[in-house]
Amino acid sequence: MVRLLGGDGNYATLFSPAFKAAASEAKLIAINAQLANALGKPTGIEAIKAITPWTAQLRIGFERGTLNAEIAVDPAGPHTVTGLRLLGAVPSRNTAGSIAMVVEQLKAFPGSTGFAIARLSAKAPVTTNSHDATTPIAIGSAFKLVILAELVRSIEAGERKWNDVVTLDGSALPGGGYAQQPKGTRIALKELAERMISVSDNSATDILLFHLGRKKVEAMLPVVGFTDGGARNVPFLGALELFKLKGVDGGALGSRYLALDAKGRRALVDGTVLETPIAAIPRDLFQNGKPLRIAELEWFASPNDLIRAMDWLRRHMDGPAGAELRAVLSKNPGIPDATKHWRYVGYKGGSEPGVLTMAFLLQAQDGSWYAMAAGINDPAREVDTLQFTGLMTRALELAAPR
Repeated sequence: MVRLLGGDGNYATLFSPAFKAAASEAKLIAINAQLANALGKPTGIEAIKAITPWTAQLRIGFERGTLNAEIAVDPAGPHTVTGLRLLGAVPSRNTAGSIAMVVEQLKAFPGSTGFAIARLSAKAPVTTNSHDATTPIAIGSAFKLVILAELVRSIEAGERKWNDVVTLDGSALPGGGYAQQPKGTRIALKELAERMISVSDNSATDILLFHLGRKKVEAMLPVVGFTDGGARNVPFLGALELFKLKGVDGGALGSRYLALDAKGRRALVDGTVLETPIAAIPRDLFQNGKPLRIAELEWFASPNDLIRAMDWLRRHMDGPAGAELRAVLSKNPGIPDATKHWRYVGYKGGSEPGVLTMAFLLQAQDGSWYAMAAGINDPAREVDTLQFTGLMTRALELAAPR
């Protein structure tokens, strides 16, 4: 991997066929050029932390900084790389000396951006720094926090237990660890929640959403504080449904959906969208890197919405579901360096071309609690993920109480 990021290595043999279908060698070469310009040449792996036996977080050293990444490896030989997410470049000398400077650099990004940090207590979150914090934007997989909240509510109400199991009924699933599992496979709720949050598994997400009930999850939107995004998230779409709306018939199915009122949209989702086969989704959906109707077909929330949702989850960490909830939300801290500055880091992010969101629940060394959320939408181009996550890495460092 280090050789490859330095412009050497063998792309053809290192990556799995599925990865190569999703990320071309030309795209990787372009990323390498960005890295070289920002950080110089790679020098080696500085740290590796397992998430599962076949996925890990990496910190890769460069001449002028570090690169945080996540890697997934096929358990079967020859153990090709099936997933690689670059989580942010951290230059040795970051020019942001304050949160205010982070915000100014964030404002310079093309597209729309939002940012907020808040202190959490027994009362409502108190914002300490913000930029367009009440404006809803597309948030990608951060919508999965609402599904997690409904699961927590149902456990606290005695309706479910973490070790309850879901039995797959053969329904179609989006890509993820359970998409190819046979009908009758039994999976514990905690495992599904953990994969939904830690590796953003879309198959686990849809299994949980429809097991818990779409309307039950929708009822949690105002409860957890998704009030700025409001009715735009109803009906609450599953991942596979969104992919169908964006891709089937060149987006024609999505256009039909958008022309309807809420009742009509629900009927379309429960009928035509449900019955449309996965094969109707173009195989190259999202692969050209161009944003696809992100202002219309997505899940929406403001930075303040995400902070309120994280605060709701924090308040329930002392309840019957608390210990497992803490573990699920913190298994992947999003930015590995965050754990250097905070006692506890809960995280959920989201992305697609033109969309990037990061939401953190943070406990300081003195026991005080904070939340931070930031997002960017650019309908014209892919987000500069390395620059954005590098800026968030700096924000987490600056925000930690000394």
